[in-house]
Amino acid sequence: MKKVAALLFLITSFAQAQYSVKGTLTNNLETDWVILYRIEGSIQKFVQNTTIKKDTVSIDGEKQVIGTFQFQLPANTKVGSYRINYRTSGASFVDFIFNKENVSFAFHPDYPEQTTLFSESEENIIYKEYLNDIFKQQQKLDSLQISAIRNPEVDLKTNYKNTLAKINTIHQKYLESTKEMYVQPFIKASLRANPSEIKTIAKDYMSNMTSSFFNNMDFSNKTLINSAFLVDRITDFVFYINYSDDVETQQKLYKTSIETAVSKIKNPNFKKNVIEFLIGQFEETKNLGMIDFLFENYYNKLPESLQSDAFKTEKLTLLATEIGRIAPDFSWKENGKNVQLSTLNNAKNYVLVFWSTSCSHCLREIPELHTFLQDKSNVKVVAFSLERNDADWNKMKVTLPNWHHVLGLNKWENKTARTYNINATPTYFVLDANKKIIAKPETLNDLKMSINQL
Repeated sequence: MKKVAALLFLITSFAQAQYSVKGTLTNNLETDWVILYRIEGSIQKFVQNTTIKKDTVSIDGEKQVIGTFQFQLPANTKVGSYRINYRTSGASFVDFIFNKENVSFAFHPDYPEQTTLFSESEENIIYKEYLNDIFKQQQKLDSLQISAIRNPEVDLKTNYKNTLAKINTIHQKYLESTKEMYVQPFIKASLRANPSEIKTIAKDYMSNMTSSFFNNMDFSNKTLINSAFLVDRITDFVFYINYSDDVETQQKLYKTSIETAVSKIKNPNFKKNVIEFLIGQFEETKNLGMIDFLFENYYNKLPESLQSDAFKTEKLTLLATEIGRIAPDFSWKENGKNVQLSTLNNAKNYVLVFWSTSCSHCLREIPELHTFLQDKSNVKVVAFSLERNDADWNKMKVTLPNWHHVLGLNKWENKTARTYNINATPTYFVLDANKKIIAKPETLNDLKMSINQL
């Protein structure tokens, strides 16, 4: 009997030591998986994964498919910011706080930010209530501000001050009610630094916004650092607050915004994570100028112990052959002499083509390209052939006179081919006289168009 009692006690204790995270998707989803991550700044750390159970319910007489999922967390689960991810793109995640309590929420998978409702978890419920209450008044304040800029002759000062006072009252109320709670730093940091007086000139309003954007955010607070909060605000500031249609102006705005944001960060590890995050964001748009700027002015100035050679190599190699870059140099033997791509000076433009004698498309396109270029003396071709051996290449190259022919043995494993990220043949690059990549045509017809426009 004592053994049974002890076993029951052990089971009960184990059950009480567990926490649950339950979610309900209020609309059907094409996937059946969900992943739980712990958020640490710009980094997601895998915790668990589970499946979504689907069921059909009747709402107003109509059947609707809903999904539910649940995670069991052990007693030693770290307090912090967490994320459930249920898609690989688009609206795909819900963030929440875990502070040693069960968490339950429901949301529409297509609109998670707008629809998430927490039914269990004091931390998340009060934070959501705060955001909703503040949003209503902030929206009203923004509306008054826009009206004042559009119609400066209308006196909206009193309405503005009254609304601003309501915002500050709401904020103070929630600060008082969340003393000793994990969520309080988020509430402190969420308050917009609104100007004390309404602005009637757009330039003044934007100047105030950019200069005070981070005023209420404590970049030394570990709770904020170990969440997506600060990274999200930096993203807003760099990519959305400061915007121009002019490309050159936008580049300058990016640099100024990054300088402002990064200057707030004193924690070296967090600074590294933010810089790597920004590099990744600019990588998506292939903004080489900003990537170079971030490496030169920020990443390379981090303590050496924090810099990752693998990260630098990966990013710089990945972007080494983008438009605007100087084509990576390589050398070959030609008529018994060493020749380098970088030192060629017999044309105004060059076509660098990676091809192979074992590629049927190449055997059709390469002779056609040779014919097309015969009357274009200002364009020279560097034909880099990826081969297992030189037999067929030796036969083929004699049919293509006046080209620079390069033999790339080991085919796909060839070092130069890997540098250029070649995974298909033929692959074309158009270079200027300085070997800067000015075009990357997808097809032979695209290449012909590029050459005709030179």
